[in-house]
Amino acid sequence: MKMLINSPETVVADALRGLAAAHPDLDVDPEARVVVRKGASEGGRVGLVSGGGSGHEPLHGGFVGPGMLSAACPGEVFTSPVPDQVLRAAKAVDSGQGVLFIVKNYTGDVLNFDMAAELAEEDGIRVQRVLVDDDVAVTDSLYTAGRRGTGATLFVEKIAGAAAEEGAPLEQVAAVAERVNKASRSFGVALSACTTPAKGSPTFDLPDGELELGIGIHGEPGRERRPMMSAREIAEFAVGAVLDDLANVAPADGPVLALVNGMGATPLLELYGFHAEVARVLADRGVPVARTLVGNYVTSLDMAGCSVTLCRADDELLRLWDAPVQTPALRWGR
Repeated sequence: MKMLINSPETVVADALRGLAAAHPDLDVDPEARVVVRKGASEGGRVGLVSGGGSGHEPLHGGFVGPGMLSAACPGEVFTSPVPDQVLRAAKAVDSGQGVLFIVKNYTGDVLNFDMAAELAEEDGIRVQRVLVDDDVAVTDSLYTAGRRGTGATLFVEKIAGAAAEEGAPLEQVAAVAERVNKASRSFGVALSACTTPAKGSPTFDLPDGELELGIGIHGEPGRERRPMMSAREIAEFAVGAVLDDLANVAPADGPVLALVNGMGATPLLELYGFHAEVARVLADRGVPVARTLVGNYVTSLDMAGCSVTLCRADDELLRLWDAPVQTPALRWGR
């Protein structure tokens, strides 16, 4: 497998050096593996820290900046950041108002962020944690107890980041992050496996002419494997699964934020065509769409496929979503 890298051992550090060169408004430490918004500990704001294994770019380092994350901790490819990394990030962003950890529900992430929270509190830093578990495809998967954290992580980071930017206290920022997670659901589909730099070959076998419904962002197994389906059929299956799980989330007749997310190797030509089918299904089901994102936001290296995330959004969540943001991967209103 051909890759545009120097070596598997240096791929994360090299990417972080590139991030630093491209975005001098960030403080990037390639060796300590921490990406920090400049001036994050100033201004009396709650700090927002997230992170996880590398390979999901732009998640999380691409979402560091005004209106979103204060810091991100990239681990090795598909490997959780270690507690010392997370603690270093918490110390770098703490302004005395406390720090919110936004954690995807993968066992390693949960354990390491919990340990970092204990260490931070020993150092006098107030910490709260929000767990993102939006995936409706499976429960108790290969890497999780409970539902996996996937596309809704972007919604949580953006909306909680806006609340922190406004000066909301830690408890309020954590509460709005919890609301977003509880109002969000996701479903992913893989058309091909991904390839990690260390392995150099596909991480699982997906024969030609087949797809995996309900895949995770590390290539974890989904609900079922089927012969290849059309974009129309995939949209009906994925959106149906999400809406069925959102049926009891208020406001039941309210609008949604919609994310059509590429998994890394699916071109925008296909993603926009797929979004046309997603929009059709939502219209047929009488679901108004307030805002939409289409593109690669929560990826799985070079996996072909996509995911759909919907969030039931009231006026407050929409206002926070629309608030200015300036990060490498998401920016508007500034």
